[in-house]
Amino acid sequence: MNNVYINQIEKFMPNEPVSNDEMEEYLGYIGGKKSKARKIVLKSNGIQTRYYVLEKGTQKPLFSNAQLTANAIKKLENENFSLDEIESLSCGTTSPDQLMPNHTLMVQGELKISEIETISTSGICLSGINALKYLYYGIKCGDLSCAIATGSETSSPILSAKNFQKESEHLIDELKKNTSIAFEKDFLRWMLSDGAGAMKLQNKPNKNGLSLKIDFIDILSYAGEMPVCMYSGLNVEDNKVTSWRAYSQDEVMEKSLLAIKQDVKLLNENIIEFTVTKPIITIAKKRSLKPEQFDYFLPHYSSTYFRDKVYEGLKKANFEIPYEKWFTNLTKFGNTGSASIYIMLEELFNSGKLNKGEKILCYIPESGRFSTSFMALEVV
Repeated sequence: MNNVYINQIEKFMPNEPVSNDEMEEYLGYIGGKKSKARKIVLKSNGIQTRYYVLEKGTQKPLFSNAQLTANAIKKLENENFSLDEIESLSCGTTSPDQLMPNHTLMVQGELKISEIETISTSGICLSGINALKYLYYGIKCGDLSCAIATGSETSSPILSAKNFQKESEHLIDELKKNTSIAFEKDFLRWMLSDGAGAMKLQNKPNKNGLSLKIDFIDILSYAGEMPVCMYSGLNVEDNKVTSWRAYSQDEVMEKSLLAIKQDVKLLNENIIEFTVTKPIITIAKKRSLKPEQFDYFLPHYSSTYFRDKVYEGLKKANFEIPYEKWFTNLTKFGNTGSASIYIMLEELFNSGKLNKGEKILCYIPESGRFSTSFMALEVV
């Protein structure tokens, strides 16, 4: 079996960074009113800046998800590497531009490269790591030698105020009493950001400079015992799940069924147990892991609110990693979902801080129906 190496990582962030005070100038005002939840959510999540594909003041998307992803991939090209060398392209996203064809095919079209193997991974935050794991398997077994994996999100067009206008009109009497939409929807408008990351994977390390050898990628899902928590295209009432396809077009708009929603209570009560404590106990036993093995811990969490909770979850599992080993750039780039681990690793990989032999543990949770991934890397 071959070793698998991440030999280059790039990111592409659209437009200029957006401050907390500017957010509604990009996303718009629902019902013409300022959100009452925005300041509460921002105080909790700790994010200071983020990036949107939307144009300020118009809510017009300046990049599609496929374009955003392609721009990150293009940055991998240099005098020693051409995109024509890749054998497979694997792209993960929560927010593709269309229902079909799949996201990777649209990215490939933007790149104008042909006769390659492609796969698209759907889902939420884990879609980016699933895309990476597919190529990890392909290179490890010897079927591939050079491939590119991506994670990308364009959440802002989904969070745009225009997508909630029909609901605002339909619920006008209720909105007179409560000018914000349901917190489960408004909450996520101040949590999610846009961006893309791309990794070049090969069966040999770089001749010059550092590489990251993938030791393992473990992914565990608890959907068999946990209900839906974060969703789009569904109506969830009393644990009954109904697809948006069961409704008329007017009902889809009135209920904003294509909006992203989050059961915040369910999230807070279960996210640590089912994405930190239980899985790391299982994985540590399987892999004979000790926390002191790792020099860096890269946690993907949606909010600084969860920082201490993740720490306590690790501690409960007897896998305590001190804060001085943690690395995150959430406050600067926001929660970019499936792209987050790519954007974190890009900064660390290109920082000049890494040394040969150091080990990195990455944590990527998903609250859709409670799944998680832990990935271990070694600097070579």
